[in-house]
Amino acid sequence: MVVFLDKRITDQQLEAIKEAAKSMGLEARLVSGSHENILALIGDERGKELRSLEALPGVRKVMPVEKQYKIVSRDGNQRYNHYDTKIVNVSGVKFGAKKPVMIAGPCAVESLEQVTELACALRELGVDILRGGAYKPRTSPYDFQGLGEAGLKMLKRASEKSGLPIVTEVLDTAAVEQVAAYADMLQIGTRNMWNYALLSAVGKTRKPILLKRGLIATMTEWLCAAEYIAIEGNSEIVLCARGVRTGVTGEYGRNHADWDVIFPLQKETYLPVIADPSHCGGLAERVPSLALSALACGAQGLIIETIRENAKPEEVKCDYKQGLRPSQLRTLLKKCADIRFADMRSRDVRASYEEK
Repeated sequence: MVVFLDKRITDQQLEAIKEAAKSMGLEARLVSGSHENILALIGDERGKELRSLEALPGVRKVMPVEKQYKIVSRDGNQRYNHYDTKIVNVSGVKFGAKKPVMIAGPCAVESLEQVTELACALRELGVDILRGGAYKPRTSPYDFQGLGEAGLKMLKRASEKSGLPIVTEVLDTAAVEQVAAYADMLQIGTRNMWNYALLSAVGKTRKPILLKRGLIATMTEWLCAAEYIAIEGNSEIVLCARGVRTGVTGEYGRNHADWDVIFPLQKETYLPVIADPSHCGGLAERVPSLALSALACGAQGLIIETIRENAKPEEVKCDYKQGLRPSQLRTLLKKCADIRFADMRSRDVRASYEEK
Protein backbone atom coordinates (compact mmCIF):
# COMPACT_ATOMS: atom_id res chain seq x y z
CA MET A 1 0.00 0.00 0.00
CA VAL A 2 1.17 3.51 -0.85
CA VAL A 3 -0.09 6.67 0.85
CA PHE A 4 -0.07 9.87 -1.24
CA LEU A 5 0.31 12.93 0.97
CA ASP A 6 -0.83 16.50 0.58
CA LYS A 7 2.05 18.72 -0.57
CA ARG A 8 1.30 21.12 2.31
CA ILE A 9 1.30 18.43 4.98
CA THR A 10 2.69 19.51 8.36
CA ASP A 11 5.23 17.59 10.40
CA GLN A 12 2.59 16.99 13.06
CA GLN A 13 0.17 15.51 10.51
CA LEU A 14 2.91 13.31 9.07
CA GLU A 15 3.78 11.91 12.49
CA ALA A 16 0.09 11.21 13.18
CA ILE A 17 -0.15 9.18 9.96
CA LYS A 18 2.98 7.22 10.85
CA GLU A 19 1.58 6.47 14.31
CA ALA A 20 -1.70 5.29 12.81
CA ALA A 21 0.20 2.94 10.52
CA LYS A 22 2.31 1.74 13.43
CA SER A 23 -0.84 0.91 15.41
CA MET A 24 -1.75 -1.43 12.53
CA GLY A 25 1.64 -3.14 12.76
CA LEU A 26 3.07 -1.35 9.74
CA GLU A 27 6.12 0.83 9.27
CA ALA A 28 5.63 3.98 7.19
CA ARG A 29 8.66 5.31 5.31
CA LEU A 30 8.74 8.67 3.55
CA VAL A 31 10.15 8.64 0.01
CA SER A 32 12.04 11.80 -0.93
CA GLY A 33 13.36 13.06 -4.25
CA SER A 34 9.99 12.70 -5.94
CA HIS A 35 7.36 15.08 -7.28
CA GLU A 36 4.89 13.26 -5.03
CA ASN A 37 5.03 13.07 -1.24
CA ILE A 38 4.72 9.34 -0.63
CA LEU A 39 4.61 7.04 2.36
CA ALA A 40 5.38 3.39 1.69
CA LEU A 41 3.73 1.02 4.17
CA ILE A 42 5.90 -1.95 5.09
CA GLY A 43 4.58 -5.09 6.73
CA ASP A 44 1.72 -7.57 6.49
CA GLU A 45 -1.28 -5.62 5.18
CA ARG A 46 -3.75 -8.51 5.26
CA GLY A 47 -6.95 -7.92 7.23
CA LYS A 48 -6.18 -4.27 7.95
CA GLU A 49 -8.50 -1.39 7.12
CA LEU A 50 -5.87 0.73 5.44
CA ARG A 51 -8.45 2.87 3.67
CA SER A 52 -9.22 4.39 7.06
CA LEU A 53 -5.97 6.34 6.71
CA GLU A 54 -7.63 8.48 4.03
CA ALA A 55 -9.64 10.20 6.75
CA LEU A 56 -6.52 11.57 8.40
CA PRO A 57 -5.48 15.20 7.76
CA GLY A 58 -2.64 15.39 5.23
CA VAL A 59 -3.59 12.21 3.35
CA ARG A 60 -4.60 12.75 -0.25
CA LYS A 61 -5.10 9.15 -1.33
CA VAL A 62 -4.37 5.57 -0.29
CA MET A 63 -3.64 3.22 -3.18
CA PRO A 64 -3.02 -0.53 -3.14
CA VAL A 65 -0.05 -1.55 -5.30
CA GLU A 66 0.03 -5.27 -6.02
CA LYS A 67 3.54 -5.35 -7.47
CA GLN A 68 6.53 -6.41 -5.36
CA TYR A 69 8.14 -3.07 -6.24
CA LYS A 70 5.65 -0.47 -5.05
CA ILE A 71 7.63 2.77 -4.95
CA VAL A 72 9.50 2.48 -8.25
CA SER A 73 6.48 1.26 -10.22
CA ARG A 74 4.32 3.64 -12.23
CA ASP A 75 1.32 2.43 -10.20
CA GLY A 76 2.99 3.65 -7.03
CA ASN A 77 3.69 7.16 -8.27
CA GLN A 78 0.91 9.05 -10.00
CA ARG A 79 3.27 11.74 -11.25
CA TYR A 80 4.78 9.28 -13.76
CA ASN A 81 1.82 7.24 -14.96
CA HIS A 82 1.86 8.37 -18.62
CA TYR A 83 5.31 7.29 -19.86
CA ASP A 84 6.97 10.27 -18.20
CA THR A 85 10.50 9.66 -16.98
CA LYS A 86 11.88 10.90 -13.69
CA ILE A 87 14.70 13.40 -14.06
CA VAL A 88 17.68 12.29 -11.99
CA ASN A 89 20.08 15.20 -11.58
CA VAL A 90 23.76 14.41 -11.06
CA SER A 91 25.59 17.69 -10.50
CA GLY A 92 23.72 19.34 -13.36
CA VAL A 93 23.64 16.31 -15.68
CA LYS A 94 20.03 15.20 -16.18
CA PHE A 95 19.16 11.56 -16.76
CA GLY A 96 15.69 11.09 -18.23
CA ALA A 97 15.71 14.31 -20.25
CA LYS A 98 15.46 14.36 -24.05
CA LYS A 99 19.23 14.21 -24.61
CA PRO A 100 20.88 10.85 -23.82
CA VAL A 101 23.56 11.08 -21.12
CA MET A 102 27.06 9.96 -22.07
CA ILE A 103 29.29 8.43 -19.38
CA ALA A 104 32.84 7.37 -20.18
CA GLY A 105 36.17 6.68 -18.55
CA PRO A 106 38.59 3.90 -17.66
CA CYS A 107 37.55 0.59 -16.19
CA ALA A 108 39.96 1.23 -13.32
CA VAL A 109 41.81 4.26 -12.03
CA GLU A 110 45.48 3.32 -12.43
CA SER A 111 47.29 6.64 -11.96
CA LEU A 112 46.56 10.34 -11.60
CA GLU A 113 48.11 11.02 -15.01
CA GLN A 114 45.97 8.37 -16.70
CA VAL A 115 42.60 9.42 -15.29
CA THR A 116 43.26 13.16 -15.63
CA GLU A 117 44.39 12.85 -19.24
CA LEU A 118 41.30 10.82 -20.07
CA ALA A 119 38.93 13.10 -18.17
CA CYS A 120 40.13 16.19 -20.04
CA ALA A 121 39.96 14.40 -23.40
CA LEU A 122 36.43 13.17 -22.68
CA ARG A 123 35.31 16.63 -21.65
CA GLU A 124 36.46 17.95 -25.05
CA LEU A 125 34.37 15.25 -26.76
CA GLY A 126 31.21 16.31 -24.92
CA VAL A 127 31.02 13.42 -22.44
CA ASP A 128 28.77 14.27 -19.48
CA ILE A 129 30.10 12.14 -16.60
CA LEU A 130 33.46 10.53 -15.79
CA ARG A 131 33.44 6.90 -14.74
CA GLY A 132 36.34 5.01 -13.16
CA GLY A 133 36.80 2.21 -10.67
CA ALA A 134 38.71 2.83 -7.45
CA TYR A 135 37.51 -0.50 -6.05
CA LYS A 136 37.30 -3.29 -8.63
CA PRO A 137 35.47 -6.61 -8.21
CA ARG A 138 37.47 -9.10 -10.28
CA THR A 139 36.73 -12.70 -11.16
CA SER A 140 40.27 -13.78 -10.28
CA PRO A 141 41.70 -12.82 -6.88
CA TYR A 142 45.06 -12.31 -8.61
CA ASP A 143 43.81 -9.52 -10.90
CA PHE A 144 44.20 -5.81 -10.16
CA GLN A 145 41.67 -4.85 -7.46
CA GLY A 146 41.92 -1.07 -7.73
CA LEU A 147 43.74 1.61 -5.73
CA GLY A 148 41.04 2.13 -3.09
CA GLU A 149 40.86 5.56 -1.47
CA ALA A 150 43.96 6.69 -3.37
CA GLY A 151 42.02 6.02 -6.57
CA LEU A 152 39.05 8.00 -5.26
CA LYS A 153 41.33 10.98 -4.61
CA MET A 154 42.71 10.73 -8.14
CA LEU A 155 39.18 10.63 -9.54
CA LYS A 156 38.26 13.71 -7.54
CA ARG A 157 41.28 15.64 -8.82
CA ALA A 158 40.49 14.62 -12.40
CA SER A 159 36.91 15.76 -11.83
CA GLU A 160 38.05 19.13 -10.53
CA LYS A 161 40.37 19.67 -13.50
CA SER A 162 37.90 18.54 -16.18
CA GLY A 163 34.66 19.74 -14.59
CA LEU A 164 33.04 16.31 -15.06
CA PRO A 165 30.99 14.72 -12.24
CA ILE A 166 32.08 11.25 -11.07
CA VAL A 167 30.33 7.89 -10.94
CA THR A 168 32.21 5.04 -9.28
CA GLU A 169 31.35 1.64 -7.85
CA VAL A 170 30.96 0.81 -4.18
CA LEU A 171 31.49 -2.84 -3.24
CA ASP A 172 30.45 -3.21 0.39
CA THR A 173 28.64 -1.44 3.20
CA ALA A 174 31.89 -0.55 4.98
CA ALA A 175 33.01 1.61 2.04
CA VAL A 176 29.73 3.44 1.37
CA GLU A 177 30.47 6.52 3.47
CA GLN A 178 34.00 6.81 2.08
CA VAL A 179 32.98 6.49 -1.59
CA ALA A 180 30.03 8.85 -1.12
CA ALA A 181 32.42 11.53 0.16
CA TYR A 182 34.14 11.64 -3.24
CA ALA A 183 31.58 10.54 -5.84
CA ASP A 184 28.63 12.43 -7.31
CA MET A 185 26.88 9.14 -8.15
CA LEU A 186 27.32 5.68 -6.65
CA GLN A 187 27.33 2.59 -8.84
CA ILE A 188 26.02 -0.81 -7.78
CA GLY A 189 27.60 -3.37 -10.08
CA THR A 190 26.06 -6.51 -11.50
CA ARG A 191 27.60 -8.73 -8.80
CA ASN A 192 26.01 -6.66 -6.04
CA MET A 193 22.49 -6.26 -7.43
CA TRP A 194 21.40 -8.89 -4.90
CA ASN A 195 23.42 -7.43 -2.02
CA TYR A 196 20.41 -6.11 -0.11
CA ALA A 197 22.40 -4.70 2.80
CA LEU A 198 24.48 -2.65 0.35
CA LEU A 199 21.37 -1.49 -1.53
CA SER A 200 19.84 -0.25 1.71
CA ALA A 201 23.09 1.45 2.71
CA VAL A 202 23.46 3.42 -0.53
CA GLY A 203 19.78 4.38 -0.33
CA LYS A 204 20.46 6.13 2.97
CA THR A 205 23.19 8.31 1.44
CA ARG A 206 20.68 10.25 -0.71
CA LYS A 207 23.26 10.18 -3.50
CA PRO A 208 22.04 9.32 -7.02
CA ILE A 209 22.51 5.60 -7.67
CA LEU A 210 23.43 3.79 -10.90
CA LEU A 211 22.01 0.27 -10.53
CA LYS A 212 23.24 -2.35 -12.99
CA ARG A 213 21.25 -5.46 -13.83
CA GLY A 214 22.49 -8.74 -12.41
CA LEU A 215 23.98 -11.28 -14.81
CA ILE A 216 20.94 -13.57 -14.62
CA ALA A 217 18.37 -11.22 -13.09
CA THR A 218 14.78 -11.02 -14.27
CA MET A 219 13.19 -7.61 -14.76
CA THR A 220 11.18 -8.07 -11.56
CA GLU A 221 14.29 -8.93 -9.54
CA TRP A 222 16.05 -5.86 -10.94
CA LEU A 223 13.16 -3.58 -9.99
CA CYS A 224 12.97 -5.16 -6.53
CA ALA A 225 16.65 -4.28 -6.09
CA ALA A 226 15.77 -0.67 -6.97
CA GLU A 227 12.96 -0.87 -4.41
CA TYR A 228 15.48 -1.67 -1.65
CA ILE A 229 17.14 1.67 -2.44
CA ALA A 230 13.89 3.62 -2.82
CA ILE A 231 12.38 2.30 0.40
CA GLU A 232 15.19 4.04 2.29
CA GLY A 233 13.82 7.35 0.99
CA ASN A 234 16.00 7.67 -2.11
CA SER A 235 14.35 7.35 -5.53
CA GLU A 236 17.25 9.06 -7.36
CA ILE A 237 17.99 5.85 -9.26
CA VAL A 238 19.19 5.20 -12.81
CA LEU A 239 18.91 1.63 -14.13
CA CYS A 240 21.66 0.26 -16.36
CA ALA A 241 21.25 -2.68 -18.76
CA ARG A 242 24.66 -4.29 -19.26
CA GLY A 243 24.07 -7.65 -20.87
CA VAL A 244 23.03 -10.96 -19.35
CA ARG A 245 24.87 -14.25 -19.15
CA THR A 246 24.00 -16.94 -21.67
CA GLY A 247 25.62 -20.18 -22.78
CA VAL A 248 27.30 -18.35 -25.67
CA THR A 249 30.59 -16.67 -24.73
CA GLY A 250 34.09 -16.30 -26.07
CA GLU A 251 34.39 -15.07 -29.66
CA TYR A 252 30.68 -14.16 -29.73
CA GLY A 253 30.97 -11.62 -26.92
CA ARG A 254 31.06 -11.46 -23.13
CA ASN A 255 27.31 -11.19 -22.59
CA HIS A 256 24.05 -11.08 -24.50
CA ALA A 257 22.82 -7.52 -25.10
CA ASP A 258 19.60 -7.23 -23.07
CA TRP A 259 18.25 -4.15 -24.83
CA ASP A 260 14.92 -5.89 -25.41
CA VAL A 261 14.14 -5.31 -21.72
CA ILE A 262 14.23 -1.51 -22.06
CA PHE A 263 10.73 -0.87 -23.45
CA PRO A 264 8.86 -3.17 -21.03
CA LEU A 265 11.01 -1.75 -18.22
CA GLN A 266 9.95 1.77 -19.16
CA LYS A 267 6.32 0.68 -19.04
CA GLU A 268 6.81 -0.66 -15.51
CA THR A 269 8.91 2.11 -13.97
CA TYR A 270 9.46 5.84 -14.27
CA LEU A 271 13.20 5.49 -13.55
CA PRO A 272 15.65 6.38 -16.37
CA VAL A 273 17.32 3.47 -18.14
CA ILE A 274 20.76 3.55 -19.76
CA ALA A 275 22.95 0.84 -21.34
CA ASP A 276 26.52 -0.42 -21.00
CA PRO A 277 27.64 -1.74 -24.41
CA SER A 278 31.23 -2.32 -23.26
CA HIS A 279 30.33 -5.27 -21.03
CA CYS A 280 28.32 -6.93 -23.78
CA GLY A 281 30.80 -6.93 -26.63
CA GLY A 282 33.99 -7.47 -24.72
CA LEU A 283 35.90 -6.10 -27.73
CA ALA A 284 36.19 -2.45 -28.76
CA GLU A 285 35.12 -3.24 -32.34
CA ARG A 286 31.73 -4.49 -31.10
CA VAL A 287 30.96 -1.55 -28.80
CA PRO A 288 29.76 1.04 -31.40
CA SER A 289 27.05 -1.16 -32.95
CA LEU A 290 25.84 -2.24 -29.51
CA ALA A 291 25.78 1.38 -28.34
CA LEU A 292 23.73 2.57 -31.32
CA SER A 293 21.30 -0.34 -31.05
CA ALA A 294 20.79 0.43 -27.33
CA LEU A 295 19.77 4.01 -28.15
CA ALA A 296 17.46 2.73 -30.89
CA CYS A 297 15.83 0.46 -28.29
CA GLY A 298 15.15 3.37 -25.95
CA ALA A 299 18.22 3.65 -23.71
CA GLN A 300 18.43 7.16 -22.25
CA GLY A 301 22.20 7.14 -22.03
CA LEU A 302 25.36 5.06 -22.41
CA ILE A 303 28.30 4.15 -20.19
CA ILE A 304 31.41 3.31 -22.19
CA GLU A 305 34.86 2.18 -21.09
CA THR A 306 37.74 4.17 -22.54
CA ILE A 307 41.52 3.94 -22.59
CA ARG A 308 44.20 6.50 -23.44
CA GLU A 309 44.79 7.19 -27.13
CA ASN A 310 48.24 5.60 -27.27
CA ALA A 311 47.71 2.95 -24.58
CA LYS A 312 49.44 -0.40 -25.05
CA PRO A 313 48.07 -3.72 -23.77
CA GLU A 314 50.77 -4.10 -21.15
CA GLU A 315 50.02 -0.61 -19.80
CA VAL A 316 46.31 -1.19 -19.06
CA LYS A 317 45.55 -3.23 -15.94
CA CYS A 318 41.84 -3.77 -16.56
CA ASP A 319 39.68 -4.49 -19.67
CA TYR A 320 42.06 -3.27 -22.37
CA LYS A 321 40.27 -5.15 -25.17
CA GLN A 322 36.89 -3.48 -24.76
CA GLY A 323 38.10 0.06 -24.13
CA LEU A 324 37.56 2.68 -26.83
CA ARG A 325 40.25 5.27 -27.53
CA PRO A 326 39.11 8.93 -27.55
CA SER A 327 39.34 9.03 -31.36
CA GLN A 328 37.06 6.00 -31.60
CA LEU A 329 34.66 7.48 -29.06
CA ARG A 330 34.52 10.73 -31.06
CA THR A 331 33.32 8.80 -34.12
CA LEU A 332 30.75 6.94 -32.06
CA LEU A 333 29.38 10.09 -30.43
CA LYS A 334 28.87 11.67 -33.85
CA LYS A 335 26.83 8.63 -34.90
CA CYS A 336 24.88 8.76 -31.64
CA ALA A 337 23.93 12.36 -32.41
CA ASP A 338 22.47 11.25 -35.74
CA ILE A 339 20.43 8.29 -34.49
CA ARG A 340 16.76 8.76 -33.65
CA PHE A 341 16.35 8.51 -29.90
CA ALA A 342 13.54 6.02 -29.18
CA ASP A 343 11.82 8.05 -26.46
CA MET A 344 8.86 6.27 -24.83
CA ARG A 345 7.24 9.66 -24.29
CA SER A 346 6.87 9.95 -28.06
CA ARG A 347 3.33 9.08 -29.16
CA ASP A 348 4.38 7.15 -32.27
CA VAL A 349 6.94 5.09 -30.36
CA ARG A 350 4.33 4.15 -27.74
CA ALA A 351 1.78 3.29 -30.41
CA SER A 352 4.17 1.03 -32.32
CA TYR A 353 5.11 -0.78 -29.11
CA GLU A 354 1.54 -1.20 -27.86
CA GLU A 355 0.44 -2.70 -31.18
CA LYS A 356 2.77 -5.67 -30.61
